[in-house]
Formats: sequence, structure tokens, C-alpha cells
Amino acid sequence: MVDYDYLVVGAGLFGATMANLLKAAGKKVLVIDRRDHIAGNVYTELVEGIDVHRYGAHIFHTDNKEVWDYVNRFAEFNRYTNSPIARFGDELYNLPFNMNTFSRIWSDVITPDDALRHIETERKEIVGEPKNLEEQAISLVGRTIYEKLIKGYTEKQWGRDCKDLPTSIIKRIPVRLIYDNNYFDDRYQGIPIGGYTAMVERMLEGVEVKLGVDFFEQRDKWQKIANKIVYTGAIDEYFDCCFGELEYRSLRFDTKILKAKNFQGNAVVNYTGHEVDYTRVIEHKHFESTDSDKTVVTYEYPSDYASGAEKYYTINDDKNNQMAAKYRTLAEQEKGVIFGGRLAEYKYYDMDDVIASAFAAAEKEQQS
Repeated sequence: MVDYDYLVVGAGLFGATMANLLKAAGKKVLVIDRRDHIAGNVYTELVEGIDVHRYGAHIFHTDNKEVWDYVNRFAEFNRYTNSPIARFGDELYNLPFNMNTFSRIWSDVITPDDALRHIETERKEIVGEPKNLEEQAISLVGRTIYEKLIKGYTEKQWGRDCKDLPTSIIKRIPVRLIYDNNYFDDRYQGIPIGGYTAMVERMLEGVEVKLGVDFFEQRDKWQKIANKIVYTGAIDEYFDCCFGELEYRSLRFDTKILKAKNFQGNAVVNYTGHEVDYTRVIEHKHFESTDSDKTVVTYEYPSDYASGAEKYYTINDDKNNQMAAKYRTLAEQEKGVIFGGRLAEYKYYDMDDVIASAFAAAEKEQQS
């Protein structure tokens, strides 16, 4: 006898969405997570009256109205627009690359044609097919923008020289010939008022949840407790790394409470030079325009993945992609287990894509 229809391993967005949809379909569901909280990497916690994104900035954006309507069932979203600032030394630039950026970089840029003239001239440096990320970036936006706003940030992010990184990381760079600092093109965008944790709590209402539980410590027990498993952990770990360990980049966060109403004037400032080791500074109160005499800032440091750290970014080079394909083949053959989400698919996902993927998985289950 089993106790549940479904065991969901992981209480992040994929797991929470699956649990919510399966419960709505009349299934008995148990969710477990090795962390001491729900919501995965979108987890937010209240610090000094400010909703702090513990695992880095998360701005919800989508063109998928079904997904947008779904998340709005569990939270009211504010009108936050992601407009990061890039800092190179003592110079400040708007992101994404737009007319504000170009007129700051080149003093003679007034019109879109002026900006295009500079970019087209500099792009000619690369002849033939780009062989690495550096050449790819220069072929798209020229050397000036590459040197100031791409090179240092990317090398810190990936821990390698841009000449040693594949072109696939930066196949395209958005260039906007208008004065628009909105980072995303998506129709819908915002931050859930009260934080993501509260939103996920509402998604999991009526679902049994156990935290601080490691699936692998009592694997035999958990595999017998339900008819089916929804697995959102690392796919290689599920198969005992039989083909080898998939590689990741990790992050380290240094969060500080400051006695200041306003530290940097923006939620996200990217540091694109090598004069500092961190890639960006997040000032959390600006996500929800929180009125407080204090502020909470987080310095984000990319790092190599080491055992016990969090796995943030997949390394999609040939070696890892080939290994991941082997694991996906095993996953397709694993009866009674649904693999979904960033770690279980070894794939970078935006939040809306995670939810849309869970929609598809839940619908497939209902049809089976």
C-alpha cells in the first residue's frame, strides 16, 4: 500500500506548480525539500521590513498569458520594470544596450544612425565565422561595448577568459535603437507583492509539505511512498552520476543591512569590470519601493561549483551537453518518475518557462 498518488521532490516553482495542479485534479500529494523552506531559488524572506531575494534577483516576466493569469491567482504583482545599471569603473550605463547607452559611450551619438555607424564600423574587426565568445560579441556590437560592458562581467560569471568560452553563450545581444531601459520585451512583468515565498505558500495550500528532508538519505522509503514521483533535483545525482558529474557554476552572496534609506538608487547594478570580484549588487527595497530607514544589499560573487554549494548555472559546452543527453535518455526510460525543472533537465529556465513546463507535464499526466 502506498500513501500518496504523487511524491514531489523539491518545492521550487516546478514542484509547487505540479503539486498545485495535481491536487486540483484530486490527487493526494506530498512535497519534500532538503532545504528548510519552500520556493526554491525564488525564496524571499523579510529582513528589516524588506523582502529579500536570498538566492539572487528574480523578476517575473512573460509573454505567456496563461502563465501570467495563473501566478496572479496566488499573488498581486506590482509594476516593477527591470532596468539595471552597468558600472564600469566610475562610468554608469543603462542596460539593455539602447540609445541611452550609446549616447553615453560615444559623445557624438544623437540619432540611431549615429549609433549604428559606430557599431557597424567596429563589427568589421571580425572577419569570417566567430571562433569564441569574444569574437562573437565584437561581431555583434563592436569592441567598445564588448570591452566595457561584456568582457569583465562574462569572465567573472564563467571563471574563464572570453576567448576560451563558446560562441553559444552569447549568440545574440539585444540592441535597441530607442531610448528604452526596460530590460525585457515581455508583455507582462513584475514582482509579487509580499514576496515569492508567500505566492508559493498559496500554491501549496492544502498540500502536505515536509522540509529538511533529503530524498537520497532514505531513497528506498521515498520511492515506495507514492505511485509516482515528480523529481526536480539534479538528474545526474538521481542516476548516481553513472556517466559522470554534470558541471555547474555557483554563486556566493554577501548580504548586508545598511543604515541608509537609499544605497545605490536602483535594484540591480552590474559591475562589468575586473576592479571588483562581484558581478552585481542588489538593493532589495527597490523591487517593491519599500519605505524604510534601512536598506539591505547583496553582493553577488560567481564561483566554481563545489560539493555542498548550490547549483545555479548549467555549463552547456559539448562535454556536458553530451553527458546530459545520456541522462535524459535514462530519464525517459525511468518508469513512474517525472523529471522536471532546471536541475532535472540540466537546462536554464526563466520562471515562466518552468511553470509552462509544469503545465505540460501535469496535462500529460492527466491524459495518461
